[in-house]
Amino acid sequence: MSLMIDRIDDISNFLWLSDRIATAGQPTIEQYPTIAVAGYQVVINLALKDSANAIADEAKIANDLELEYIQIPVEWDAPTLADFQLFVNVLDTRLEQKIFIHCVANKRVSAFIYLYRIQRGVSESMARQDLAKIWTPNRVWQDFLDRIGFEYSQGLR
Repeated sequence: MSLMIDRIDDISNFLWLSDRIATAGQPTIEQYPTIAVAGYQVVINLALKDSANAIADEAKIANDLELEYIQIPVEWDAPTLADFQLFVNVLDTRLEQKIFIHCVANKRVSAFIYLYRIQRGVSESMARQDLAKIWTPNRVWQDFLDRIGFEYSQGLR
């Protein structure tokens, strides 16, 4: 029998953003109960089903803990506007719930959250500080952030 991790911030690259949203890298099976105990109601996974450290039955594990589980598989080397728009829709339709968002290392998530928060009025500098706590985006992701950010700032989306 494994011991439950009793601190949610023990999950890899955990980042608390608000009373309603936290992000992280891939939680382990043993860490899943901690997500539920912390009051999260929704888990969003941006990693692929075959990503590093993926949990084969993650949806079942989440559902067994009465967590809604949503997977939006975002290709590491090819994030798309459609992926981001689906992410925005999922978040916007669950704003009254407590949401835990993860991927493999919190890189996909931190980039999507960066864009999402700017669109919702968080200053670019504050959003950038939180992004920098996780990583400095590589060329693929920085190009994606620049393109999507520009399109939204120009009212093109």
